Amino acid sequence: MNDELSRRRFLKLGAFCGLGAMTSVYGVSCALQFEVNTYRIPVPNLPLSFNGFTIVQLTDLHHGFGIPVSVIDRVIRQVNIIEKDVIVCTGDYIHGGDTHSAIDEVWSRLMTLKAKCGVYSVLGNHDHWNNNQDRSFYWLEKSGQSVRHRAIPISKGDDRIWIGGSGDYTFDQLGIDEAFKYTPSRDCKILLSHNPNAADTKFDTKVDLMICGHTHGGQIAIPPFASKLSGLQVKSGVNVYISRGIGWYIAPIRINCAPEISVLKLFPSERAGTVSS
Repeated sequence: MNDELSRRRFLKLGAFCGLGAMTSVYGVSCALQFEVNTYRIPVPNLPLSFNGFTIVQLTDLHHGFGIPVSVIDRVIRQVNIIEKDVIVCTGDYIHGGDTHSAIDEVWSRLMTLKAKCGVYSVLGNHDHWNNNQDRSFYWLEKSGQSVRHRAIPISKGDDRIWIGGSGDYTFDQLGIDEAFKYTPSRDCKILLSHNPNAADTKFDTKVDLMICGHTHGGQIAIPPFASKLSGLQVKSGVNVYISRGIGWYIAPIRINCAPEISVLKLFPSERAGTVSS
């Protein structure tokens, strides 16, 4: 009887360990296989002439351990072949503990991004870690992509939208009002901010859409506890789109939460609402 109980316990333990190992292998495999996902995003105050305006978002590359430069190269190639109007990059291009060489590697690739209406970028929290902020700021400005604390107009005939950017939520001044200081109050404003918590801070500018990363979608989203940390959220009355991004943090595992390049197709909306994919 004791031998039979021991055998059952051994088999249960073996099954549990096997399931854990398979889950880990699956999770690691998923962490290196990114998707290209298209979403329709409602934008209050968007001019009709910008209906269908397409933004490709790249975020949370986390180049470094587990995300080699070969993965970055695949991502960049994919982004460049997608039909789009604009590319936006919303931070965390490296793991926070990595060296200046990692920053140089990833930014030399980000500078090859091309879109007919421009490429616009801000920094994330990892870009500031380990005294890396000076090197990150250097490349942000050198790239010509920076919208940190500033806004760039994009025009179609007499219509216009603005793409502006904040500083990092944790390690920088957000500067949302500063970014849009010289934009007409009635124009449509799109804000790039690495951390979606920026939407819940105090600012006076009426932002029509905020585009963020940072959360990685939680990395593990198992029903019925599927993550609500990605997709379109309405925060403090602002439509906030949160991409799952490319990289990972703490563990190289993603389950039911694949890395993604987000393709955002904008359409006019009277108010903040829900997204359809």
